[in-house]
Amino acid sequence: MIRFYYNAAPNPMKVALLLEELGLPYQPIPVDTRKGEQHAPEFLRVNPNAKVPAIVDGEAVVFDSNAILLYLADKAGRFVPTDPGSPERGRMLAWLMFVASGIGPFSGQSVHFRHYAPAPQEYALNRYDFEAHRHWKVVDDRLAQSRWLAGDDYGIADMALWGWARLVPHVLGIDDAWQRYPNVKRLLDEINARPAAARVETLRASHAFKTQMDADANRFMFPSNERLRKET
Repeated sequence: MIRFYYNAAPNPMKVALLLEELGLPYQPIPVDTRKGEQHAPEFLRVNPNAKVPAIVDGEAVVFDSNAILLYLADKAGRFVPTDPGSPERGRMLAWLMFVASGIGPFSGQSVHFRHYAPAPQEYALNRYDFEAHRHWKVVDDRLAQSRWLAGDDYGIADMALWGWARLVPHVLGIDDAWQRYPNVKRLLDEINARPAAARVETLRASHAFKTQMDADANRFMFPSNERLRKET
């Protein structure tokens, strides 16, 4: 059985969605990052980068959410084009990596500097807010032309996007996010209506992760701040 290390953040949830879509048996193992469980030696043996998600599938250990999506989908032969030289495969990889290298990092930094970083952060927030909007506009324009991100079929690129799309208003800090990005909202609603997404919500509710951002949580989540304290 697959061991799935997760919390309720966007990246683990996209992997949970694929596990549920594939109907694979898995053991969910919560890792509470606000309690510092990602730094425990037993977890670092799974992912030395101290981040969730990660999976252990027999002898295979895979971390990084989009790598896990690709590994599982390729293994099952579902939700991905299987011909490695096909235009469809190339298009899927392009959009999957766009989410990995653009949507995720810039949305994550927009959240950090908007909601968690100590002041002053005007320059950083302006940069990451601008780039987050730019990336979501690219996606929205794409979805205005195509039902799914990589083409005619629902697949892992859409699941990767779904993980972050659920949080767009929080990422951008605006009330009219869905008026600005209606095609993203359309994809979000379509995936949310799937039975697998409902099962992911059940998983999310099954474990009470720490919600307080107290001093310990800040130390575990943002260890770089400790360096600043030592320098002052």
